[in-house]
Amino acid sequence: MFKVPEHQVAGHIAIDGKLGPLIDESGRFYKPLQDDGRGSKELNFYKSFSSDIRVPDNIRKFFPVFYGTQLLEASDGSGLRPHIVLQDLTSDRLNPSIMDVKIGSRTWYPEASDAYIQKCLEKDRATTTASLGFRIAGLQIYESKESGFWKPARKEVQSFTVDSVRSVLRKFVSSNFSVGSNVNPDCSFSSRVYGGSAGILEQLLELKEWFEDQTLYHFHSCSLLILFDKQSLLEGRTPVAEVKIIDFAHVLEGKGIIDHNFLGGLCSLIKFVSEILSSLKESSIKSGSTES
Repeated sequence: MFKVPEHQVAGHIAIDGKLGPLIDESGRFYKPLQDDGRGSKELNFYKSFSSDIRVPDNIRKFFPVFYGTQLLEASDGSGLRPHIVLQDLTSDRLNPSIMDVKIGSRTWYPEASDAYIQKCLEKDRATTTASLGFRIAGLQIYESKESGFWKPARKEVQSFTVDSVRSVLRKFVSSNFSVGSNVNPDCSFSSRVYGGSAGILEQLLELKEWFEDQTLYHFHSCSLLILFDKQSLLEGRTPVAEVKIIDFAHVLEGKGIIDHNFLGGLCSLIKFVSEILSSLKESSIKSGSTES
């Protein structure tokens, strides 16, 4: 029994007769191979990466598990189509908060056509890609059982400025966030989601350490999926925060050269997350000094 992913926040969505990914009840995600070569490139990456003994074991956890391919009836009604079968990253989560962050100040790849490069340049300059080295491509933030999710439309996300990105990163880990509210985000969950030995920041730093040395691949136009269970936090349980790298249609061989484009965007995101944790720590110190 296949269905449209409930928690997909970016990319092609399988609704209104469009081609998009599907999921099943067993925790698997089925991504259709696109006809323009991107699908076969992504499949080749998964095949190469899954058998590449040069990739450290601790880095593999940041990538979805690859199960091969399967012929399925396409969501757009076009008939049987090969699908890449992957781990469904949200299958064991209830009401997850999710951010899709496209990494790199340049989303086009060297072999792309002039028209494609121009299209990417325009989008990169119109968003925070060029200025920050990353942009938020989609998100959902769980508010409560009554309110559900805040899931801004694609046009709103594309209009995010640097200040918007900073605000969203704060809202993502706040207990007092609600749509339409002007209340300053309290970031009360930041220490348990962004911070800690298993938090988002430590995972990003672990990835950064690998990207500072790895010359195997260049990850053009890939995203970091950042997710955690806000409902678990609200109920006093561990939020299980995770970082995953996704979307590999434009990955190229590194040819012995460090992927500075991805590394630069990753470092920029790390800076933003670190600033939130630092500001929270400073607030706690000031509060403690006032009380004493």
